[in-house]
Amino acid sequence: MAQAGKNIVVGVGGGIAAYKACMVIREFTKAGHTVTAIPTAAAESFIGTATLEALTGQPATSSVFTGIPQVRHVSVGSAADLVVVAPTTADLLSRIAAGAANDMLTTTLLMATCPVLLAPAMHTQMWENSLVQRNVATLREHGYTVMEPAVGRLTGPDSGAGRLPEPHEIADMALALLEEQELATARSVPATAMPRDLTGRYIIVTAGGTREALDPVRYLGNNSSGQQGAALAACAAQRGAHVTLLLGAHDLPYLPAGVHVEPVTSALHLHHTLTALLDTHPVDAVIMAAAVADFRPTSTADTKLKKGTSSEPSSIALTRNPDILADIVTRYPHLTTVGFAAETGDSDHTVLQLGREKFARKGCHLLMVNEVGFDTTFGQPTNAGWLLGRDGAETRIPRMSKRGVAMRILDQLSTLLATQEP
Repeated sequence: MAQAGKNIVVGVGGGIAAYKACMVIREFTKAGHTVTAIPTAAAESFIGTATLEALTGQPATSSVFTGIPQVRHVSVGSAADLVVVAPTTADLLSRIAAGAANDMLTTTLLMATCPVLLAPAMHTQMWENSLVQRNVATLREHGYTVMEPAVGRLTGPDSGAGRLPEPHEIADMALALLEEQELATARSVPATAMPRDLTGRYIIVTAGGTREALDPVRYLGNNSSGQQGAALAACAAQRGAHVTLLLGAHDLPYLPAGVHVEPVTSALHLHHTLTALLDTHPVDAVIMAAAVADFRPTSTADTKLKKGTSSEPSSIALTRNPDILADIVTRYPHLTTVGFAAETGDSDHTVLQLGREKFARKGCHLLMVNEVGFDTTFGQPTNAGWLLGRDGAETRIPRMSKRGVAMRILDQLSTLLATQEP
């Protein structure tokens, strides 16, 4: 996780989604960071500077003629550890891409040498306009991270791509960039934006838990929250991939922007949906982060099983579910596959030893081995473990945010895919 106490600038563009910047700011202050909000003049028509100052405890103005003695148009940007602009309107994208310095926000961006995250929000036709896309490409070439917008309800009755991602997601992505910056500093390498090294790739990610029905009311399940798989899907999309997320039971506060989500329920449902996609689409990689049940009830009751009645079971017979990862490794030999080994360890084996054994059985290209248990990994914001590769490499991944873990996995997946033509 990114260390607390960083200086974060939140720029606010002049769009109807400007009010959501308040929730982004709150996420950063809750995490212990100092926030300075900088609205554009248009944003001040949507949200008052008094609100931004109350949330941050810092002056908020669009003008470079405020705070002259402190030279704020220079000092704020140069002191920033991270800059986030949400929403980033089409006009603001254009001005940033042109190197404009005609207000406090654009001047601050020119001064900033830290990671910058832009979260666009506009009508679908504006987002898809070739001029806007040219500006997005220019900004990415110059080291800015431009998030993919969400798909959903826009202003009025319209719906489509261009909706501002949820505030939680913007904050999560921003803090992941800050975490990447800290790792780069520790390695004495330059800070970089979110890479676009998966552009042109089609990746399927599975996430969440499966539910194996006992009757119309009850099921066998597990404690998977879906967070790690969702982080992988979100980061893969921001790195340029076309991503389909097969999502089982979860407790995610939002669905990742720029990702096509298909809900699944049981292990058999997941298996059927996945193979149907693999049989009909040119998929480059599958990341099996879902917590798939090993067993399911041999039979499912048509009506609710009730205690004290003839339907009350004395035991529940189980049968094995298919090994989905092993099956797709065998059936699709040219597919790049990433598996997960969620282990608790036992009296005879460590988590890593059990992971190595699973890796040998599955035959996938990469396997993320992580320890799970009560209050460990499942439902938690962090993860840790070992990433095993076919070449015998075992990369230790220290405890970090699940987006940080996702980035480490995608780094190695990108390297594998780089030997293939997209």
